[in-house]
Amino acid sequence: MYVNKILQRFYTQNDTEVNPDQIRGCLYGGAVGNALGFSVVFMDEEQIRERYGEKGITEFQIAREGGKAMISDDTQMTLFTANGLLVADTKAKIGNIQVWPRSYVAMAYQDWLRTQDMSYEEYRKTMEDPEGGAPHCVSWLSDVPELYCRRLPGNTCLSALKIRKNSGYVAEDYTKDVVNNSKGCGGVMRIAPLGLMYHKMNTLRLDGEGAQIAAITHGNSLGYMPAAVLTHIINRIVFPKEKLTLKQIVIEAMNKAWQLFEGDEHLKEFADIMDLAISLSENDESDQDNIRKIGEGWVAEETLAIAVYCALRHQDNFSDGIIAAVNHAGDSDSTGAIAGNILGALLGYEAMEEKWKKNLELSDVIMEIADDMCLWIQMADKSSFDDLKWMKKYYR
Repeated sequence: MYVNKILQRFYTQNDTEVNPDQIRGCLYGGAVGNALGFSVVFMDEEQIRERYGEKGITEFQIAREGGKAMISDDTQMTLFTANGLLVADTKAKIGNIQVWPRSYVAMAYQDWLRTQDMSYEEYRKTMEDPEGGAPHCVSWLSDVPELYCRRLPGNTCLSALKIRKNSGYVAEDYTKDVVNNSKGCGGVMRIAPLGLMYHKMNTLRLDGEGAQIAAITHGNSLGYMPAAVLTHIINRIVFPKEKLTLKQIVIEAMNKAWQLFEGDEHLKEFADIMDLAISLSENDESDQDNIRKIGEGWVAEETLAIAVYCALRHQDNFSDGIIAAVNHAGDSDSTGAIAGNILGALLGYEAMEEKWKKNLELSDVIMEIADDMCLWIQMADKSSFDDLKWMKKYYR
């Protein structure tokens, strides 16, 4: 009974005022930072400067095939996260099927896994199998041919999702039902949509859900605690309960983490690196020097700390923030993605330079998901909504 009441509160979103520009900015901005960083991931600083000049990479590198700046697995999985959340909300409000959002997100990740293991043509053949061998899909993204490609997916995500698939992938508590001890950044880099969905939810429960979704694939607390904090940061930017600076929001998010993960053996280590990011953002040293002191971003706590540092340091300029976030020797596509999520939410889509609004792979899909999130949040009640296209996308 208690859990049901909590779930009912999770799915109470009526009469919400939402700024579509911020939601678009968050999702699109994350993809921009991701695509920019994808061009230099695995390069060291000297290699970046040799190829792109002293300022490093400052604009999209257009791939020959299709003439687009390519996204990586970060944006792919972020889209599937959003798709799973929209399915969860639709099932809850229209069908009164109330389960934790993590359950449908876990199913959506299985859809993403399929895009990594087969071609679109193979997928279509399985869907047309008259013998009933078609996979159960919850994501309309499964019908987007361009998503059937590998863009350096993390081995941890792939292996963890395969284990989940073979063992019945829906768990009640993923932070306890872990499949590995990974603290890689694959959990935090995809979590931003959760912060955009649930403005009325108790922040501890919402942050905890962020940890749960990250723990689907990453079992070390340093792999899922940053997802809780990023969820809080995004949520408080887009749905402010009071006027706070970005620094105040980050500090508040960490204070909530101290409550949510009290007693965790890695919590102080996580708090220390976040404190370092805040402190460094206020000095006069170069971004490269400061980021070196944080790390390279291959693990989740470093990834979030670098992104938060860049967002704090450049909170009035989206371009400067993502450029700083990718021009380092490390996991540039992930640090760029998260910095783009934060700055995009903070400044909005309209504030971005026009150069970022052109030639981005899957930009139409990203904007469609963002606009669907905006529409759903603003719906008055379940009884007044009977859009057949929506039902096909999120209730089938």
